[in-house]
Amino acid sequence: MHHIVCLSTTAWHAHPTRKQQVMSRIPDAEILYFDPPVTYLAPLRDRSARPLLSEYKKPGEAVLPNVTRYSLPPILPFYNKKRFINRMNRSRIAETVENAMREHGFGGETVLWVYHPSYVDAVRLIPHSALVYDCVDRHSAYPGLIDRETVDGMERELAGDCNMVFATAQGLYDTLSGYNPNTMLLPNGAAYELFSRAADPALPTDPRIAALKSPVLGFVGAIQPCIDVPLMAFAAASRPDWNFVFIGDPLPGVDISSLRALPNVHLLGRLPQGELPACIRGFDVCLSLFRDNSLSRDVSPLKFYEYLATGKPIVASREPSQVLRYADSVYITSGENDMLECCERALSESGSDAAARRMEYASHCSWDARVAEMRAALAARGILKNL
Repeated sequence: MHHIVCLSTTAWHAHPTRKQQVMSRIPDAEILYFDPPVTYLAPLRDRSARPLLSEYKKPGEAVLPNVTRYSLPPILPFYNKKRFINRMNRSRIAETVENAMREHGFGGETVLWVYHPSYVDAVRLIPHSALVYDCVDRHSAYPGLIDRETVDGMERELAGDCNMVFATAQGLYDTLSGYNPNTMLLPNGAAYELFSRAADPALPTDPRIAALKSPVLGFVGAIQPCIDVPLMAFAAASRPDWNFVFIGDPLPGVDISSLRALPNVHLLGRLPQGELPACIRGFDVCLSLFRDNSLSRDVSPLKFYEYLATGKPIVASREPSQVLRYADSVYITSGENDMLECCERALSESGSDAAARRMEYASHCSWDARVAEMRAALAARGILKNL
């Protein structure tokens, strides 16, 4: 068995993202998956975070036969603003990881697989034979307690130290390939086997969606700062006879009051992934709408690929630019000027050719296919070769 330590930015039990999807598809490795740490300030902003301060004291949890989940200890805040604080945090992170590695018999042959630039200082203290950075975002573009130069500097060092770097979007690739020639562009994928169930006539539509009068236009995913909330509110206000469903919670600081104020908007909050196909089955159109900003341009839209797998018509913004590859089967909007027209064209789509083409595209970018590409690139670098 190979040995992998994954330092993630998403808790294992959170809504599945690239991190869990990738790690759950490497069956020939024993994997220690570390949930991201919280800062000591977290309970001051959210009292429900208080138990997370001691979560790292719990023993590892077997979440899959070959994957054990751990938590990292709480860390000092402002580590994305001041590099010296990040260096102060590294010892606690490294000590916790090394303790788990000893418990599982991991040694210097371990592959470290990381998802955030701030891990750069900790990984230098952890024994490993290879270092992999899977970059899924322009981390320095997020709002909050971040200094862009500090985060970009950590990323430059981390990428330079790596044996292999993956980037989910062209802009990320353009940056990271300048730091490390062993960089590969590999967009997000879809859990095809799950989301393609939405096209199965035998699957009952979720009652919450079935109760709504058609047409139903739906959005699935966390409502992040890069999501074009004003554009969706404009569409909902302009077409009061259409129903708009949002599945997912807004991230802190994202204002969705314009959506809450509309009677034809239905905010269902975050739902378990297993319930999503039955919900999307009741959508007439899926919405993938991003603002035109630096954060959007460097995003690989996870939900877009999942929408493709359902076969449903999709109305998408021109950003992220990855969607333009599928312009022959997706309705691309430039904003308020043609948003409603795109929705109407999507609603009037007839025949099954476009739906079949979307599902065919999705099958080629399934998570199984994406991880196979990863494994091939890693094996070429002498990492995680077939046993």
